Amino acid sequence: MPTMHRLIPRSLFSRVTLIIVVGLAIAQLLTFAAIRYERSMALRELMMSGIERDIASSIAILDRLPAAERASWLGRLERRNYRFMLDGSVTAPAPATPLAQEFAAAIVNALHPFEVVKVAQVAEPTEGLRIQVKLADGSPVIVDARRVGMPVSNWVMWLLAIQLVVLAVCAWFAVRLVTRPLARLAAAADELGPDLKARTLGEEGPTEVAHAARAFNAMQRRIAGYMAERVEILAAISHDLQTPITRMRLRTELMDNEKDQLKFRQDLDAMNALVREGVTYARTLHGATEPPLRIDADALLESMVADYEDSGQAVQLEGRIDAPIVTRPNALRRILVNLIDNALKFGSDVRVRVHAEADRLVVAVLDNGPGIPPDELEAVLKPFYRVESSRNRSTGGTGLGLAIAHQLAMAMGAELSLHNRSEGGLEARVTLFKPGAA
Repeated sequence: MPTMHRLIPRSLFSRVTLIIVVGLAIAQLLTFAAIRYERSMALRELMMSGIERDIASSIAILDRLPAAERASWLGRLERRNYRFMLDGSVTAPAPATPLAQEFAAAIVNALHPFEVVKVAQVAEPTEGLRIQVKLADGSPVIVDARRVGMPVSNWVMWLLAIQLVVLAVCAWFAVRLVTRPLARLAAAADELGPDLKARTLGEEGPTEVAHAARAFNAMQRRIAGYMAERVEILAAISHDLQTPITRMRLRTELMDNEKDQLKFRQDLDAMNALVREGVTYARTLHGATEPPLRIDADALLESMVADYEDSGQAVQLEGRIDAPIVTRPNALRRILVNLIDNALKFGSDVRVRVHAEADRLVVAVLDNGPGIPPDELEAVLKPFYRVESSRNRSTGGTGLGLAIAHQLAMAMGAELSLHNRSEGGLEARVTLFKPGAA
């Protein structure tokens, strides 16, 4: 069963084309079979209606000729489906098939009043008859009657083959006309990423295709409008919250109780970070306007690691790419900074491991922290989700770092995945597909 599934084409275009071509081929075979059957019935009708009279007429001619002249007339009386012999005898078995018996009965009836000594069916040709007839002077005549086929002309076969090719080509164009709009729609849907900047579909063609294109374009505009409105709302909220947060911070500085002052200051910092990260996350959903550039990825990673070392945080870099890549450098930097910051919060040994393959580039950030429960590895990529047992707000996180990295990865056509390490800790793996090579 799996082998059968592998033989079936996967695309709609190939499947519909295959179905139509196979259907046409079956129809052509049925047409050919009908022609052959009609020829067979025509031959049978011919054998049953005319050949027995021709044989009887030839026997009558031989009966009237002098015995010395009969041999010279055998060639003149012979036809494609019967011939005569003046010597020999019939020793084969009687006719066994219904068609041979019917054929023999018709010839025997037509030969009356000549005496038919024996009727037999011979093996070659199939359903052929050998009939021994006694003439008026007692001389024997052997009649070999055989069924001559009515073959279909070669030009008929060529005509059917050409007809099948023409129909197959027409079917190919017809299926292509139907499936090409679906392919364009699927391509546009694939391009509709977090940046909401997929190309606008052309609204021409058949009515159904134009209607689907208009609906898709309207959907894109509505989604883009909703996202832009959400970003504007979050930006407005962030702007409005900055003023009361600043006033509360000033009032906190006037408090006499240093313990309460520290608590209030921590809460205000958390509020400020939460507002700032929330707006950043909304903007990543709205899209990345940064154009792809060809960059030296090794230099980018080395500069990031050097920045962490300058700030007193140990981050090790393992592996090299040794080739430029085409990507969005600021987005890639923001992703890796979020992942490295996240790793530094929960681990003391943080490494950035680079592995380049033919069609992808993998940058992994590894730590030796507590890891994440397996059933929550995907949930932590959602906004404001925190693992309470190990990664919570007390560490300074807002629950948006991984979500922002995830959205930026999607916007630039990459993939972010989290994996628990067997030796302990977490591996955050960023996969960039088909990097440009120099």
